[in-house]
Amino acid sequence: MKKQPEITEKTKQTFINVFCELYSQKPIEKISIQEIANKSGYNRSTFYQYFVDIYELLDIVENDLLNEIKEELAKKELSVHTVQNALHCLDKKEHLLVLNALLGDYGNTRFLQRLKKEITLDQLELNVPHNHSLTPYLIEFHLTTSFSLFRLWLQRQKDLSSEEFLELVDNLYTKGIQPYTNNVPKHNWKAML
Repeated sequence: MKKQPEITEKTKQTFINVFCELYSQKPIEKISIQEIANKSGYNRSTFYQYFVDIYELLDIVENDLLNEIKEELAKKELSVHTVQNALHCLDKKEHLLVLNALLGDYGNTRFLQRLKKEITLDQLELNVPHNHSLTPYLIEFHLTTSFSLFRLWLQRQKDLSSEEFLELVDNLYTKGIQPYTNNVPKHNWKAML
C-alpha cells in the first residue's frame, strides 16, 4: 500500500525541520543521521527513504529556498531595490528556521555565495558601468553588506521591524552612516555597542 502524499511530505518536512534546528546549533559534521531520526520520531531507514545523506538534505534545503527567491524576484521589475526585494523574500516566518541554520554560526559560506549569484548584475540596477574593473567590487560590497546586515538582524532576533530593517539598509546605501552618527553623542556610542 502506497503512503499518502501529504503524509510523505509531512515526514520529509519533519526531517528538514529537525536538521535545520540541529544545524543552527552545531556544525554539520557533528550531526548524525541517527540524531535526526531520533529527534524526528522516525528510524534511520525512514530517513534514507527521503535522503541519501545529510549533505543531500542540505542541498535540498538550500535549493528549495533559492528557487523560491528566484521565483519571487522574477515577478518583480528590476530596480535599485533588488537586494532589498531579496531580503524581503527571505523575511518570511516559514523561512526563519532554515535561515537561522544556513546563515547561522555553523552555516556554510557556499550558501551565501549561491544566494549572491541569484542576484545577477542584470537584476541589480546599480549606477555602475558594466565593464569597469571596479564593478565586481562594487557589486560584492553591495550584496555582502546587505546579507551580512540581514544575518545580524536574524542573530539579534529581529530587534527591528521588517520595515525598519529594510529602511535602515536602504538609508545606509543612499546616505551612509553619517545621519546615524550625527544624532548620537560620542559618549553614547559605547552604550549602543
